[in-house]
Parts: sequence; structure tokens; C-alpha cells
Amino acid sequence: MTTTAPPAAAMTRRETLEALSGILLGVFVSLLATTITSTSLPHIVSDLGGSQHSYTWVVTAMLLTMTISTPLWGKLADLTNRKVLIQIALVITVVSAAAAGLSQNIETLIGFRAVQGIGAGGLTALATVLMADIISPRERGKYMGLMGGVMAVAQIGGPLLGGILTDSIGWRWTFFVGIPFAVAAAVTLQKTLHLPTREQRKVTIDYAGAALIAVAVALLLLWVTFAGDQFDWVSWQTAAMVGGAVLALVATVFVERSATEPIIPLHLFRNRTFVLSVIGSASVGVAMFGTAVFLSQYFQLARGKTPTESGLLTIPMVVGTMLAGLVLGRIISATGRYKAIMVGGAAVLSLSLFGLSTIEVDTSFVVISVYLFGLGISVGALMQNLVLATQNTLAVHEMGAGTSGVAFFRSLGGAIGVSVLGAVMASQVKDGITSGLAELGVPASALGDSAGAVPDLSTLPDPVAAVIASAYSDGITEIFLLAVPMAVISLVAVLFIKEVPLGQRSGIEQLRDEQVVEEPVTA
Repeated sequence: MTTTAPPAAAMTRRETLEALSGILLGVFVSLLATTITSTSLPHIVSDLGGSQHSYTWVVTAMLLTMTISTPLWGKLADLTNRKVLIQIALVITVVSAAAAGLSQNIETLIGFRAVQGIGAGGLTALATVLMADIISPRERGKYMGLMGGVMAVAQIGGPLLGGILTDSIGWRWTFFVGIPFAVAAAVTLQKTLHLPTREQRKVTIDYAGAALIAVAVALLLLWVTFAGDQFDWVSWQTAAMVGGAVLALVATVFVERSATEPIIPLHLFRNRTFVLSVIGSASVGVAMFGTAVFLSQYFQLARGKTPTESGLLTIPMVVGTMLAGLVLGRIISATGRYKAIMVGGAAVLSLSLFGLSTIEVDTSFVVISVYLFGLGISVGALMQNLVLATQNTLAVHEMGAGTSGVAFFRSLGGAIGVSVLGAVMASQVKDGITSGLAELGVPASALGDSAGAVPDLSTLPDPVAAVIASAYSDGITEIFLLAVPMAVISLVAVLFIKEVPLGQRSGIEQLRDEQVVEEPVTA
């Protein structure tokens, strides 16, 4: 006969907050891994003898693997134990962070940063999926505000802590310091996160789809990084890389259509909210990752600030993110409306990036702070709410794939943004230094092997240091201007999102309603 299994009881507020504490610790660890090195990177890359391209790839390597692994983590979340998965992601984060801190050359550092990205991809995908499990869409806006607060702490504390550690005991501790937080997150999740038993499904991993996505993304990133520097934009290398990426993407579509458990189910692209959130998230990723990562170079190389001072100067952006998450999240939970907030956020993003594109080597830090505050407000209004809008339209059994799909394209936008803008900045800086030195009557060859490296301005004569500072100022201005059209695309995307009333049931409650168990009749 058919009987109904004992339903999984909805979690009390106390149980929800206890479980949420472990999830938010995981988010904190993921963000800390990406932010703590931001103010230290100029020093790290210079110390390890890296170039401007190396600087870009220390960031891009992590974003690349995070991008590729995010949909895989999301699909596994729909098939297996989500609690075990997030703990595995934390272990990967701990081990890779320790290894990165022991790196002796730039290539090794880039390699371990790539491994860190795999763990960060899991934490990014699984945190929002687990929130959907324990919190209803209507209430999730308020709790997303808590996540925004944690993000703000990581974004404020990360660069500032990284700068202090670099200036006091060395940059290697920027990797070691996150390890205790990861261990604490794993222990907390083990004790507090209790999810109901899910329907057993055969675990079939779409290896072919994952490999093709990885090939396509990697080829595109390699192309935009090296084109115009190592080879011409119009060249056989360009044809090979772009052609290979296109073929891989086409093959991905065919593989995903026939796969038993596709990494990114193609039917999700019939969901209007999912598609528009993907477009908006990719654009936000370009604007957010692709510009914020180079701010430390502006502060340190164009304005002569220390890593600690550079961290302090990013506080307005993070305060904006924190306020947006806490205040706007509560408004969404109270009203059930989210579209107007996202539209406003996208508009502010466009204006803030345009403002940052006007900064020069002597622009007032007060003016820069206003622009950075606006950038933080816009990211807080957009990033998590695009995920919320998507989750609100997904079935409970597609929550992992759909949520990670949005995160995948946001990370992809960020990775491509860092690569493209990094390549543009490297070219701009190189040209600026060459022309500036020529005006001084100094050939670029006078800098020797360090001509293409991230410089240590304290070792250079004042006139040469001034030329390099100006070159980096002009370079950062250029990449902010290039990011403006991407912000406009995000504005158009959110304008066309159809606002759907936020649901009142959590993922656990939806599973409870669907839970039916077949039991044999005994004589």
C-alpha cells in the first residue's frame, strides 16, 4: 500500500538562524579568499617577479575554476547530500589556501589559486541553495540582508586585514588567516544543519558537458588575455582559440540535450526570469569583478598608498553593499516587491562606473569615495536579488541547477571581464610608460626585464615613478569606461524581468508536501 512518510517539520526561527550561521560562515570564507589578497596583489606579484598578465591571472585562475565548477556543484546539490558537499568545498578551500601561501613562484601561486576557485565555486553555489532549503522566498529577502552584511564584513575586513598582514608580517599570511574560519564553518554546519532525507536519485555526472564548458571558457579567457600582446587580434591563434571555443559551445548544446543529468538543463532557458537574470548577472560580474580587482593598483601605483591604506579606501564601496543588503532586503521581505530595487541598482551601477571613468591621478578621495559607495549600493541591490528572482520561479528539484546557473554566468562574466579589462590595462600601461619615458628622454629598455612587470615605485627615480603612476591612472580610467556598457546591459535586462509574487514556502516545506513513500503490504 502507499503511505505518507512522516513529514519533515518546518524549522523554527532558532533552528533556522543556527543553520544559517554555518552557511554564512561558508560564504564569509569564500569571499575572504577572493578579497583578502586584493590590496596585497601588487606586492605579491612584484615579490614573485610576475608581470601585469601574471597579476591578472592570479585573479582570473580562481574565477575560471570557480566558473567552471559552479554548475557542477549545483547539479550535485540536486542529486546528493548538500551538507556533505559544502563541507567538501570547505576542505578544498582550506588545503588550497595553505598551499598558495607557501608558493615560491608566480606560476605555483596561480595554480593553487585555481584550486581555491573549485572550493569557492562550491561555497558560492551551495550557500544560496541551502538558504532556499530552509527559508521561503518571501522571508529570504530579509535573510539575504544578513548575507549582504556578511559579504560587507568580508569585503571590508578582507582588503584591510590583507593590507595589515602584508605590511606587518608578510603577504603569505593573507592565505593562512582564512583557514580557522573554514574549519569553524565546517564544524558549525555539522552541528546545526539538519536537512530532510531527499528522494534517492541515481548520480549521473555529465562529465562530457563539464569538460566542454571548461574548454570553451578556458579558450576564450586565454584569447582575450594574450590577443594584442603575444599575437595579433587577427591571426591564426585567434582563429584557433575562438573557433575552438565556438565548436566547444555548440558541442555543449548537443551534449546537454541528450545528457541524463545535464550540468545546465537547457529547458531552464525557456524560463524568462532565468534568462534575464543570467544576462544581468553576467553584466554585473563584468562590472563588479573586472573593475574592483584593479582598484588596488590605482591606489598603490597611481596614488602611492600602502596596502593597508588601499584597504581603508575601499570601505565606502563595502559600506554601500552592506547597507543595500540589510535595508533593501528587509524592504523586499516586507513588501514582496523586488523589481524596482533591481532597476534602481542597475541605474546606480551605470552612473557609478561612469563617474569612476573620470578619475585621474589627483582626483579627490572624497569624490572617489562617493563613486565607490554608489558601486557598493548597486552590487548589493542586484547580486543576491537576481538569484532570489530566479529561485522564486524554480521547482524545488531544480533549485541547485538553476541557482548555480545564475552564479555560473556571473562568475563567467567576472572572469572574462578581468581578462579583457586586464589585457586592455596591460596594453594601456605599457603604451603610457613607453611614451612617458620617451618624453623624459629615457628609453623603455632602461627598465630592463622589469619593463613589463608590476613595479615597486620606491626603487625608481621620482620622474620615472611619476610616469608609471600616470600610466596606471590612465589605464584604470579606461577599464572603468569599458565597464559602463555592461552595466547598461544589466539595466535593460532587469527592466524586462516580470515580477512574480514571492512564494511563502521553504524548500523543506515543499519537499514535505511532495514526500510519499511506497511500502510493501505485509501478511
